[in-house]
Amino acid sequence: MVLGQGFAGDLAAGDLKLEEGAALYAENCAPCHGAVLEGQPDWRSPGPDGRFPAPPHDETGHTWHHPDSVLFDYTKLGGKVIMARQGLEFDSGMPGFGGSLTDQQIHNILAYIRSTWPEEVREMQAERTRADTENGDR
Repeated sequence: MVLGQGFAGDLAAGDLKLEEGAALYAENCAPCHGAVLEGQPDWRSPGPDGRFPAPPHDETGHTWHHPDSVLFDYTKLGGKVIMARQGLEFDSGMPGFGGSLTDQQIHNILAYIRSTWPEEVREMQAERTRADTENGDR
């Protein structure tokens, strides 16, 4: 598998289904990341097992700091796999959803998350995605 294959820029905006993304988020993501994307308490500090609690996906978290390709790969493959591919032995606790969600469903979830951010945050994240694409990092 090539990382970044699931870049949302490869999809037309009309291909993204926010309502489906919201429903899939509620089913698959909210148990850890919160019903309103608020994350778990003390998400910046590791727990006794060394894992960090699930971060918020709203504008107070760091999700928007990453380009689309990173968000897609992290969601599809899980934190442990992504970290291993970067040479780090670290289990973030984030499972991979590639076995239970299609690429399109992952894109829809990420589109839903992005849709909740203030315009300024969406623009900053979009710029990170553009830079990632232009640098050939995807």
